[in-house]
Amino acid sequence: MVFDAHRHIGVLPAYPFYGGPPVNPDTTARATIKQLLADLDAEGTERALVLPNYGVPDPGVAFSFNELVVEAAQTDERIRAGLWVSPRPDDEQRTTAALALAGERGVRALKLSFLLGGRATDPGCRPLLDQIFGTAERLGLVVHVHTSPGAASDIDEVGNLVDWYADRVPVHLVHFGGGMSGHIKLAGSRFFDWIAAGKRVYTDLSWAIGFAPYWLAREIERRGIGHDRVLFASDQPWGDHAGEYARMAAATGDGDLADLVFRENFSTLYR
Repeated sequence: MVFDAHRHIGVLPAYPFYGGPPVNPDTTARATIKQLLADLDAEGTERALVLPNYGVPDPGVAFSFNELVVEAAQTDERIRAGLWVSPRPDDEQRTTAALALAGERGVRALKLSFLLGGRATDPGCRPLLDQIFGTAERLGLVVHVHTSPGAASDIDEVGNLVDWYADRVPVHLVHFGGGMSGHIKLAGSRFFDWIAAGKRVYTDLSWAIGFAPYWLAREIERRGIGHDRVLFASDQPWGDHAGEYARMAAATGDGDLADLVFRENFSTLYR
């Protein structure tokens, strides 16, 4: 049994990324709950946190999938839903509508990504950030945050959310920093410093560079903390379930750490 803490549903429109022709790079994106369930069956995925697909620079597309993820969670008990929210002032009305769904059965997380705009340290974003994390605290939800090196998604920016809110709200940092600099910042000290300080911080290693899962597993063993804060995630359709599984299985072995990463930590965090 594998529990997947991060995957998406929804097919995005073609988009001319980086000045090229319109393309659909998320080739395994699923439009329907039936297709998603077929994937879970084929993989042997027993539980999954499912989030709206996103990637084109139009937040409205991601918001449009919120009702689909709620429906998926209420269709099959294997699925937990994460709702797309945004702290951008321009998205206030849509975020308010999303938060109105946060108490629905099966919802376990709120999803933030600054790839589509906004910044943790932008004063204009702080009121909606307070509202998002306040809703998460009130309803016992996790806030799921994208990380990648540089700009507004860098751990130097996103880490402020851990500092400000993770005393009260679990924060799941997706992709463990998302690249070389983020991995080194987190595994080198910051991830463990937050845990030692009592922060409710979690992570997954989808998209991680090859060395990172092995190093993190070694640091967990050496330091004696962090084993209960790492989850397996495929990030389908942007990640590759088979590849992500193989990398984490090799890094964690077949003992207690593997049980925690592939199953138990998900059960604890996402109930």
